[in-house]
Amino acid sequence: MLAHERDEKILGRLRERGTVSAQELVRLLRVSAPTIRRDLERLEAEGMLCRVHGGAYLPNGVPVGAQAEAPFAEIVSANAAGKEAVAAAAAGLVSPGDVVLLDIGTTTMRIARHLLGRNVTVITANLAVLDVLRHDDAVELVLLGGSVRRNFQSLVGPLTEDSIASISADIAFLSCTGVRQDGSVVDDISQEATLKRAIVRSASRLVLVAHAGKFPGTGSLRICQLSDIHDLITSADADETALDRCRQAGCNVTVA
Repeated sequence: MLAHERDEKILGRLRERGTVSAQELVRLLRVSAPTIRRDLERLEAEGMLCRVHGGAYLPNGVPVGAQAEAPFAEIVSANAAGKEAVAAAAAGLVSPGDVVLLDIGTTTMRIARHLLGRNVTVITANLAVLDVLRHDDAVELVLLGGSVRRNFQSLVGPLTEDSIASISADIAFLSCTGVRQDGSVVDDISQEATLKRAIVRSASRLVLVAHAGKFPGTGSLRICQLSDIHDLITSADADETALDRCRQAGCNVTVA
């Protein structure tokens, strides 16, 4: 099992229970105690958990799974102005004939609105994007398969991930729930984090769309590093120190 796969299972158990013992992780992951110790040390250094003797707990002390996920309509209306500015700038990177991969999320739904009437191919697991583009004859729309997450208008799961693995897109627009000081781009839902990792591997140009509230935002599941991102598009009130870190990592930063 790869390190990022162990990370996801460790953090998944913490989200369910709030705490976990090292012995339990040894049994769950079928690895040695020293491997678990190193994993916990690394995750603590990245701010994703807190270690104690014999185990670990979440930094806020509350199982993430116990917190209800906000409805999609509520998320759409949050930070609307910033998201709209980011979406408009993002759509400006798309050229005629491009194959565009749109991530799950509300900003990517707004990008879809700016692609209406354009000669492009859009591939997505975002059901809100489907609603935007379903009647547009100019756009070639490809909907990925998977299990429906009704609350967040998306398709997820192994079928979705396998479909993305077979894609080679010209440009992908990636969303996240946070960008940490160490350069980790993170999310807070395990099913979505796995899907986003597949997107990172499936496009020639990777664009992170993240309004100012995503610095540092929330989330404990690493999607990728800033060094994997070609372009970052954010809103006007983003923290300048955070943006400097993005530039130092090699990102082309656009403030919309």
